[in-house]
Amino acid sequence: MTQKPANSESGHDMIDLANPAIIRIARADGEEALASPIDLAERVRALRKDRGWTLEQAAQAAGLARSTLSKIENGQMSPTYDGLKKLAEGLGISVPQLFTPPRSASPGGRMTTTLNGEGEAHVTTTYEHELLSGGLMSKSMLPYRARIHARSFEEFEGWVRHDGEEFLYVLTGQIRLFTEFYAPIDMKRGDSAYYDASMGHNVISLSPEDATILWVTSLAG
Repeated sequence: MTQKPANSESGHDMIDLANPAIIRIARADGEEALASPIDLAERVRALRKDRGWTLEQAAQAAGLARSTLSKIENGQMSPTYDGLKKLAEGLGISVPQLFTPPRSASPGGRMTTTLNGEGEAHVTTTYEHELLSGGLMSKSMLPYRARIHARSFEEFEGWVRHDGEEFLYVLTGQIRLFTEFYAPIDMKRGDSAYYDASMGHNVISLSPEDATILWVTSLAG
């Protein structure tokens, strides 16, 4: 992987917060429903140590300043979506995996519901994600609804790619699906696609309004 130069702590990828960032995406169900949400600082520190990396090594892999990564691990700074992508790529995982706790034994018969508009919102310049089924821990897939803001391929900083496989279903409007090895495909409501997510892919809206799609991403181990 090509190394990126370290960014300054006041740059585009980070936002200073008064309190440590707690990302509420995956929680235990049943009797453990009130368990604490994932602490991003602890998660990043654990992933780094699992790889036997120093702060300097992990920061270089992610293209971040060492002091920036240190602040993230100490809960003094919360990364934006761009920063999360750099962290995930540097650690060799997908962004969803960054928020998914290590797998543990779970009872059968699990279930969760997400009422309309009550998913976890994550907004970027190109997409507006609403993460669904946040009440289950150790999921094998991550479903989310996305509103497509982008209107041209040039709005992206290169291809989006990550581990696992992905299913896309158009809910409203029209989109154009760009993939690294195939010609662009125009899709409308009811159309779907299933593809290897390690292949570069981007989606833009062709509608006057923002199109919406359902994405389901497998969480590769």
